[in-house]
Amino acid sequence: MKNSSLAFLLLIVTTSLFGQKKTTCTIKTGLGNIIIELYPSQAPITVANFLSYVDAHTYDSGNFFRAVTLLNQPQNLVKIEVIQGGTRDSTRDFDSIPIETTIQTRLRHKNGTLSMARRSPGSATSSFFICIHDQPSLDYGGKRNPDGQGFAAFGKVISGMDVVKRIQMLHPDQGQYFKPPVTIYAIRRIP
Repeated sequence: MKNSSLAFLLLIVTTSLFGQKKTTCTIKTGLGNIIIELYPSQAPITVANFLSYVDAHTYDSGNFFRAVTLLNQPQNLVKIEVIQGGTRDSTRDFDSIPIETTIQTRLRHKNGTLSMARRSPGSATSSFFICIHDQPSLDYGGKRNPDGQGFAAFGKVISGMDVVKRIQMLHPDQGQYFKPPVTIYAIRRIP
């Protein structure tokens, strides 16, 4: 998608979300449903980005493909616990978005927080993760990422943390990447 197209789409979605305190969605997986709450008034760009994938049904047949546990990251000095999902098909990604840091949004990486995955600031597209336990090293100024920008938190799990934990512990002997991954059948808004 062209930058101008993405900017226009984000403007439309952000404008329609303006003033809303939260939006809820269901993540339907093969291991059960996860209900999430999004915060468009605090993280408008990130929520608009995520919902653009939801509304385009891009996450349909996506998956949770990675789980980070305390035991499967031996090279990392700063350890985290998350599950990561998305499309895993970069040809279906829209343009990347600028990072809304936790210092800007005041959202922190607490147990159940939903956040955008990224390599460098401004590189987030469709991949997202869910925190298991509090993860302050993922906030702005945290030590997990050398650039210190942290990640863009934009929502949280309000039901289904048991499913999140089940996904995390599904294949503890496989390392961080699942074979096979856990299917995301769909992510849908809850009216």
